[in-house]
Amino acid sequence: MHQRRRRRAARRLWTAVVAALAIPLTTVATGQSPAQAAAVQCSVDYTTNDWGSGFTAELTVTNRGTEAIDGWTLTYDYTGDQKLTNGWSGIWSQSGKTVTVKNESFNAKIAAGAAISTGGQFTYSGTNTAPTSFAINGTTCAGAHQPPVTVLTSPEAGAIFSEGDTVPMAATAAAADGADIEKIEFYNDTELLGTDTTAPYTYDADGLAAGNHSLYAKAYDSLGAAAESTPVGITVAEGPAVVASPTQLGVKQGESGSFEVKLSTKPSSNVTVSVARTEGNSGLSVTDGESLTFTESNWSTAQKVTISADSSGTGAATFTVTAPGHAKAEVVVTQLGAGKAYDARFLDLYGKITNPANGYFSPEGIPYHSVETLIVEAPDHGHETTSEAYSYLIWLQAMYGKITGDWSKFNGAWEIMEKYMIPTHADQPTNSFYNASKPATYAPEWDQPSQYPAKLDSSVTSGSDPIAAELKSAYGTDDIYGMHWIQDVDNVYGYGNAPGKCSAGPSDTGPSYINTFQRGPQESVWETVTHPTCDNFTYGGDNGYLDLFTGDASYAKQWKFTNAPDADARAVQAAYWADLWAKEQGKGGEVSATVGKAAKMGDYLRYAMYDKYFKKVGDCVGPSACPAGTGKNSSHYLMSWYYAWGGATDTSAGWSWRIGSSHAHGGYQNPMAAYALSSYDALKPKSATGQSDWATSLDRQLDFYEWLQSAEGAIAGGATNSWQGRYATPPAGTPTFYGMYYDEKPVYHDPPSNQWFGFQAWSMERVAEYYHETGDAQAKGVLDKWVDWALSETTVNPDGSFQVPNTLRWSGAPETWNPSSPAENTDLHVTVADYTNDVGVTAAYAKTLTYYAAKSGDTEAKTTAKALLDGMWENNQDALGIAVPETRADYNRFDDAVYVPSGWTGTMPNGDTIDSSSTFASIRSFYEDDPAWSKIESYLAGGAAPTFTYHRFWAQADIALAMGSYAELLE
Repeated sequence: MHQRRRRRAARRLWTAVVAALAIPLTTVATGQSPAQAAAVQCSVDYTTNDWGSGFTAELTVTNRGTEAIDGWTLTYDYTGDQKLTNGWSGIWSQSGKTVTVKNESFNAKIAAGAAISTGGQFTYSGTNTAPTSFAINGTTCAGAHQPPVTVLTSPEAGAIFSEGDTVPMAATAAAADGADIEKIEFYNDTELLGTDTTAPYTYDADGLAAGNHSLYAKAYDSLGAAAESTPVGITVAEGPAVVASPTQLGVKQGESGSFEVKLSTKPSSNVTVSVARTEGNSGLSVTDGESLTFTESNWSTAQKVTISADSSGTGAATFTVTAPGHAKAEVVVTQLGAGKAYDARFLDLYGKITNPANGYFSPEGIPYHSVETLIVEAPDHGHETTSEAYSYLIWLQAMYGKITGDWSKFNGAWEIMEKYMIPTHADQPTNSFYNASKPATYAPEWDQPSQYPAKLDSSVTSGSDPIAAELKSAYGTDDIYGMHWIQDVDNVYGYGNAPGKCSAGPSDTGPSYINTFQRGPQESVWETVTHPTCDNFTYGGDNGYLDLFTGDASYAKQWKFTNAPDADARAVQAAYWADLWAKEQGKGGEVSATVGKAAKMGDYLRYAMYDKYFKKVGDCVGPSACPAGTGKNSSHYLMSWYYAWGGATDTSAGWSWRIGSSHAHGGYQNPMAAYALSSYDALKPKSATGQSDWATSLDRQLDFYEWLQSAEGAIAGGATNSWQGRYATPPAGTPTFYGMYYDEKPVYHDPPSNQWFGFQAWSMERVAEYYHETGDAQAKGVLDKWVDWALSETTVNPDGSFQVPNTLRWSGAPETWNPSSPAENTDLHVTVADYTNDVGVTAAYAKTLTYYAAKSGDTEAKTTAKALLDGMWENNQDALGIAVPETRADYNRFDDAVYVPSGWTGTMPNGDTIDSSSTFASIRSFYEDDPAWSKIESYLAGGAAPTFTYHRFWAQADIALAMGSYAELLE
């Protein structure tokens, strides 16, 4: 094994960065998040009693985090000659102007939301200026007035009640800066249930309908600040029910495990509960708690059921818990191999993710972007979803099938995706009018949103589409089989673009297709106008929203969809593993139909390999001078940023179009999917040239990584066949890759697309999987260098806390690609600007190290992967999953202006006005009803940046997958 550079041992400071995205025409949800806040979150209130030559100082330390602070050291500095005389409720000392206070044994622990006080006496002369900055355990505490810490203490997360029962709600709160708590409001999602103005703060919620509910508490203090608690998910059953927890359990061979049982409501007489295995693995059996008795006094006290596993075999069994007159409960218990602790972790987290009460899914079973609704990154609302989330659901269920042997959920995940995220024929009704020799009318991309609308120019000749005919021949349809990238799951905006519908409107419920980014690389999420995929001029202005984006002599009602290639490729990647694992279990036939659909999706995914207007790839300068492509010479064979298609809604005067993307980003490539689609029989596409195209793509992607690899090892931005998105002339000396121009930050610039380490982790994980499956020497060479660099920039502390890279800075450029003699790129460099404990990114990174270590035998990669997984498991769990607090300084952009041309006016479905005075928030007034909105109001009014603890679906799934991968390969 080659020598590694010494890993950096010093802890690095946390720095927040803005995480919005700006993408022309389309984007994907990167799940990009700012650098996370430190583990300790605190505020310090400082008051004095001053008598001229001396004073006493009273300091109140509030724990503003979600975990207890166990052992604390407070530090702060004076600017004058203040001298410590003595102190109390802490061990006080002074060195120069720095004062240090350490906890006593009796006040060492500060619970979440709680506070302790300590004080000291000082002498001074001159001016007694109060300190302005305080730190606890080295972490600077918030200086501006902070909103109160709020904790919902009742009910418990996952609790089940019967319809008609009272749900007792209770909360605690602590205010900062000497403020008092004035009231606490209790919410069911966004519905205000009730208010309490005196402690203890309680509310009895009556009349909650049967179903799943997300409950919050929101506290207000006397200085006008407010904050909501972490949501608690509960279920209201349609009558008395048996409650079992957890609903997913892993038991190792020869060992036992347990789950708990209670009743949802008080019975009028004794109730006998029976537990029995009703299907599945016969090696699992009930060895204690087969029959339980609940009375009027112990009905809510959990009783334990013990499940034992025999010494051989694996697989899942369903244990059904029943009682007369009560709805049953089911617990899936999986027998694991003797050493499979990480599989048990997968099942534990899988249970939290799939628990309906925890809020990861809509009533239709669609995964939300996040449990929390107030979140802005690529999706501008938490209850939107993306093709990315669907692809992670498919992958999550593939791993579940591997561990349990149950493949119904993998098939079900694909069915949910197909039903809600692949447009139906009714959504894309005029594809039959598509002319493959004239795929689309050219419109330039501009640098700023203010340069839009971009005028359509029919004088620019597009190339011909070489795959449309063979796709129709293979599948018998003109329709596209690919996911649209974003969906408003709860129809918050009100467009009502449900699958198969066109603008049903605000009264509609359920998933609605939307789109956002349309106006050049500088258009961040904060500058978008969210609009429907089916624009029939119901909302917006006279021409709907079309004339905000493209300039034309007249406008026709139309539909349009955009595909995020990395998500479709991830779905194919997951299907590969599902097929492999199912066949290992002798169950390949159970997934074969779904895997066949993945092959079909991969066939259509080739549209992502083409120049936007099917122009010839290589030295393409000038919209008219760049020749139109013929055959496959318009394909760059890389995974570009998107492909898109659209057409008229009028089927009697139809037309339609298709475009690829000229821009390819290093973070989007997926050699694992390319390998599966070119070499794995079950996933080889049906079309005439699909398999060979993917074989070419595999080689091209590996070359791309090698070309973009910096001297240190990180992968740089990407390349484009259309400079500035309008076939402009690149700067002299711009390096090229098979004729495409090096682009340091392809596609979006606010923030630059090459800065986020998450793209590195996502992309290299795919390379590592491919390397694990094939041993490919080129992939290994890229990974050897990348892993070396990543490990040198990773810190894991003795307590399990960790830091991985977050924001990257770039200089220089690669040399022009020479496939026969690749350069070392000695002039292309990367540095790490700040670090993060982002759990989703860390999981993808750990998964990369896992696959790499399993094939290469690299010890440091293996031990670091384990340390990262153990660290987040031991330090970052909560009732909903694994998460860390994030301070969102970028949320000051809620007030950002949204460019709308002067004189253009229109309305959103809820009546919000769109005009030249619009801001991000003004056209999204629904946010004012969000329980977390007061945090934003406080921040915009000059308060401290708000802190959130987000539970993104993709991140939770990736953590679970990382646990399962480690169990499979290294445990």
